[in-house]
Amino acid sequence: MRASVPGLPSRYPIGEQLPGMYAGDAFAQRFTAGLDEVLAPVLSVLDNLPAYFDPALAPEDFLALLGFWVAADRRADRESVASAVARHRWRGTARGLAERLRSEFGGEVEIADPGGVSWSETAGSPLPEPGAPVLAIRLRVADPAAVRQSEVDSVVAGSCPAHLPFSVEIGVL
Repeated sequence: MRASVPGLPSRYPIGEQLPGMYAGDAFAQRFTAGLDEVLAPVLSVLDNLPAYFDPALAPEDFLALLGFWVAADRRADRESVASAVARHRWRGTARGLAERLRSEFGGEVEIADPGGVSWSETAGSPLPEPGAPVLAIRLRVADPAAVRQSEVDSVVAGSCPAHLPFSVEIGVL
């Protein structure tokens, strides 16, 4: 934890940086020593900041936050966060969704993305007809009973655009 770390020395003691007239002032030295105790963990984190963004080096209690940033699997262990970092560049695409589903549930994934767009040269034209394209996802796993539909739906909903309706079918591999 990066809160108070008893005995953690400050690399930059404030008391040593005060002007000469405060160097011998006991109150000023005690006051700045208290500040050093509070600031030492902050300075330590800042000195080691690149390690916090590397899943192999990040502190254990920081992995969940790092995993959230890169949309890691529901478990936030080092391996899943590291693979999510690599997968993150494909987030929001059919490939990224397929890789995420494979990493969380295994099996084979088929995605039918109808794509398409409509537009008009005339301002104020009516909107396209209802019945927008639906993203169709087929997840084939060895044991469909072991995979909960709600969990798959949750992963898909978090990985595709909010305006895009989807359907998920779970079947036997």
